Order: sequence, then C-alpha cells, then structure tokens
Amino acid sequence: MTKVGILGGTFDPPHYGHLLIANEVLSKLNLDEIWFMPNQEPPHKRKSESVENIDRLQMLELSIKGNSAFRIEKNELERSGPSFTVDTMKILNERYPNHQFFFIIGADMIEYLPKWHKVDELIKLVQFVGVQRPEYSSKTDYPIIYVDVPAFDVSSSMIRERVQQGMTVRYLLPDSVIDFIRENHLYGT
Repeated sequence: MTKVGILGGTFDPPHYGHLLIANEVLSKLNLDEIWFMPNQEPPHKRKSESVENIDRLQMLELSIKGNSAFRIEKNELERSGPSFTVDTMKILNERYPNHQFFFIIGADMIEYLPKWHKVDELIKLVQFVGVQRPEYSSKTDYPIIYVDVPAFDVSSSMIRERVQQGMTVRYLLPDSVIDFIRENHLYGT
C-alpha cells in the first residue's frame, strides 16, 4: 500500500506553513507522498475572487518544485460546485485502490468535524491527521492521528492583506511565488 497524505486548501496563496505541515506529516508518519489538493469551492471558507484557479495551481507548482514526494491532485478543480471531502475521497479510493489516504486537517477543522458533510461516511474512507494549533481545541470523538508541527503563524489571508498594504511577505512564502504574485499583479499588486 502506498501511503499518501492529502493536504487540501485554497492555497490562495500557498505559503511556508503549508509546506511545513506537509513535510512534518510526511516525515513523522513515514508516508510515501503528500498530495496538495486545491479546492474548487470550499464549503467552509471563501477563496479570493480575483485569483483564478490556474494562478493558484501555478503558485502551488512553484511552491513544491524540487520535492519529489510532493505533487498536486486536481480532482476537486475538475468538478464544479462545493468540494465535499467525502465525494473527493470516494473518487480517489476508486482511482487508487492500492493507496491508503491520510487527510491532514488543522485544529480549527478538528473542532468543525461534526459539521462536515457526511463525516460518518468519510471516516470510513480516510484516516484523519490532526495538526495541533494552540488557539484551538483538539478534542473530538473521531479517530485522529495527531502530529506536532512547529508553530508558524502564517495564513493566506494574512499574506493577501500584507501584499495589498505593500508590506513585505519575504520568508512567509517561496520567493518564486512572491515573484509570480508581482508579475501577475495578484492581490492588488
């Protein structure tokens, strides 16, 4: 069985926090790969309206370049409507019957799990991996493997705000992504 971690998100833009989480889970759980899976339409949060999916994909490709264990899974971008994880995992389990999937979520999503679409069906399709965050509770009745990740308090919304305000985002995301944001005038640059 190939062991694959799935890290979903808007990646609007992708940043070092995403890469740190992916690398720590990959290493600590001895996984074979991490698949970054950009959402089409996340049911619980909004992506920025000004950035196209193609831009998010390009930024993600730039972010993971050079790490052979990282790849992009476009399943949710190939479908319209809300990106419900249960639907995605049904498709991935059918496509890859020799893979075991580990779905990586932050502590904010651990608290929200009872409200996930068909969560009781979903827990039969995937092993959840919870990443601790100090401001959230990680208590749940659902089966979760916990992985400690060094604290790195950065978010895509914070980066978008900093870019819009003309503030530096250096060391928050890869230089290649910063260059892409500037060259393509994303987030109000």
